[in-house]
Parts: sequence; structure tokens; C-alpha cells
Amino acid sequence: MDSLEMINGDVIVGEIKSLDRGVVEIETDYSDANFKIEWDGIKKIICNTKFSVTLSNGDRYYGSIVSSDDGLYKIISDDSVQHSINPKDVVYLKSINQTFLSKLSASVDVGYNFTKANNLSQLNTNIFIAYNTNKWILTLNVNSIRSVQDNVDPIVRDEGSFTGNYFLPKDFYATASISYLTNTEQSINLRLTTSGGFGKYVLHTNKAYWGFSTGVSVLNESFNQTLDEDGNPFTKASTTSSEWYLGTDLNLFDIGDLSFNATGKGYRSLDNNSRWRVDAGANLKYDLPYDFYIKTGYKMNFDTQPAEAGKELDYQYTLGFGWEL
Repeated sequence: MDSLEMINGDVIVGEIKSLDRGVVEIETDYSDANFKIEWDGIKKIICNTKFSVTLSNGDRYYGSIVSSDDGLYKIISDDSVQHSINPKDVVYLKSINQTFLSKLSASVDVGYNFTKANNLSQLNTNIFIAYNTNKWILTLNVNSIRSVQDNVDPIVRDEGSFTGNYFLPKDFYATASISYLTNTEQSINLRLTTSGGFGKYVLHTNKAYWGFSTGVSVLNESFNQTLDEDGNPFTKASTTSSEWYLGTDLNLFDIGDLSFNATGKGYRSLDNNSRWRVDAGANLKYDLPYDFYIKTGYKMNFDTQPAEAGKELDYQYTLGFGWEL
């Protein structure tokens, strides 16, 4: 069993499951639901559970954790080697003997908007699934928007990505992903992007994560029929090209019940020097009781060479209500 002594003197005994984004989750015998406690509210800790421990400088250790008299924590490995660390430097804990479900996290939210003036009806859905181990993490994101209004063609926008990150020393990581986009507003039938590269967290604390990544990608595109400059039906030919990309990912979560995430990725074509693209997004989430939440989001796609002239930029705002595992 593990024990936590709070700054206010309270003591909680149970099994610590994880520390992530400044919040400790501990399972007890006397509660149906796990307790969630702020990491900076803990005064002392004694653990028999074996953890994978990540520090703010990217160092990783494996072992149990106990408090010492000098205010530091000691990580005791299986071979009894001890490492002294500052509690403020610990940004992630995960029990080594976790079950499949305990390594899984997921969320789903749905939003619906209606405007009477032009009978605008919009439905948006977002799904997120992640599987996190000591060495790597897999994430799946799926976003869908359906928009219908009078005297305008329906808008369909589907986007998704499957990403794998393998953690390296000093907060570096190797990354690979495959993503897709269909967007009737920009006449994109299917945009498939396969990427690989490396990244590094430049900020990794219990209050925020901020990382950058770079690499190369292969872009496959097919397009819907549109109109040329003379108003005649026209379908741009399917293309395959290579790109260099630079991306960033920012997460802020020590702001009460609010959390913020912003991502951006810029692509420069290696086959066509005059073409570049940007995909960006941001989400602001407000946590509600029982793992429900309200989330507002923004998505943007920019392309200097779109399938249809004049539609270089497309963006959407969404508002949804959801639940997370």
C-alpha cells in the first residue's frame, strides 16, 4: 500500500495509480471512485508501488518513492540504488504493473448549433483515445463536422490522425503518424499524410507541456469536382508529393478546472517550392463533475495552392459537451 500526507495533515492510504498534469490518482478501499489530488498539495509520500518516473529535464527512473527528512524524494530501484529528486521536478508517474484499461484514456464530445435566420444546422463530433506505456504512447483523434443551411451546398469535414511517440532520454522522442482530411469547402476528396520525425519538450512541468517536432512527410491528395476560372466543371488531378514539416504542441492545465491545448504544423513542399500548408487547432476545456466537460475548439487549414482558387483558408469554431475516461 501507499500513503500520502497532505499539507493540511490529512493522510490517504491506498494504491497510487498515476501522476499526470499535476494530479495524482489514488485508489482506496473505502471509496468507489479514485481520489484525485493536486501534486503540490502533498507533504510526504511513502510508496510500495513500482513506478515509471519522469522528471522535468526528461530523465526517467524506475522504482518506488519515499520522502526523506530533507524535503526531497528518493527513488529506490530494484537493485536498491537510490536517486534523490526534488518533488517539483516530478512531472509524471505511472505504475509499472498497470492493467490494459488503466493505460487507456478516452473522451468523446458532441455539439449541435442551429441558427433560425438561414436554417443553419451544424453537428460536430470529437473522439480521442490514447494508450500510454512506460516507453511509448499511441493516440487516435477523430473530428467530424456536418453543416447544412438554405441555398448552400452541405459542408462535410472529416479529420483524423493516428500517432505513435517513443520516448527518448532528455525529453526527446521519435514520432510517426498518419492523418486524413476530407473537406468539401476546399474541394478535398481525401488528403492522406504520412509523417515521421523527432521532437523535444522544451517545457515539461506539472503546469504545462510545450514541445516541438520536425521531420518529413508524404502527401497523397485527390480532389472533388469544382469550377475553373471560366465556370466550367473541373477536377484537379490527384497528386503525390513529399514535404518537410515543423510542428508545436502546447498544453496548459494548472488553471483550476480549465485546460488549454494548441497545436500547429507547417508543411513546406520539397517538390514545389511555391507551396506550403498550415494545419492548426486549439481547444479550451472546462471540467464538470463526474468526468463530464464542456469544450470549445478552433480548427484551421491553409494551403497556398488549393484545389479551387480563392479557398486557401478554411476554419471552424465548435462547442461541445462530453465525457472522458
